Amino acid sequence: MVNALRASSPQVDTTSWMRPLPASARLILFGDSAAQHAAAEALALPYSASACRAVTHGARAALWLGPDERLLLAPQAELAALHSALTTTLAGHAHALVDVSQRQVSFELHGPHASSLLNAQCALDLAPDSFPVGMCTRTVFAKTEIVLWRTAADCFHLEVWRSFADYLLTLLHEVSHELPG
Repeated sequence: MVNALRASSPQVDTTSWMRPLPASARLILFGDSAAQHAAAEALALPYSASACRAVTHGARAALWLGPDERLLLAPQAELAALHSALTTTLAGHAHALVDVSQRQVSFELHGPHASSLLNAQCALDLAPDSFPVGMCTRTVFAKTEIVLWRTAADCFHLEVWRSFADYLLTLLHEVSHELPG
């Protein structure tokens, strides 16, 4: 099934404002603060109790999507070890750990018009003082749910369900025709 999913992956062309991101290990972790602390320690990530913030360590990240929910990202090659470490660490905690690695694809919007591209179909205020670097949230772009994470002043990481990726990419390309220069 994994090969079939990869075969159905959208074609994300690198442009002056977008690039595909490598396949990732993606785990959704639901659990109380004790479970979240234990997971953060096992992953060598700082724990953040701040709403809608991402924390990183190397190529790993934990995105706060809700009081008891984190999206954990890591290089795809680390999936088995990551899942095993978390299963062991969280054995004494009430939690749910779900592998969603094949459900989503990710790409990066970057450059001086990244916010404008997103705001064409996303109602969030993406001004740097309202949506600073490190902020992340689950939101909607047109009719598509995305996870949006500002990784730099002019750079956003987007996670989208694989089945909606072509729709999202088509809309972004249409909007890009309105960019200056």
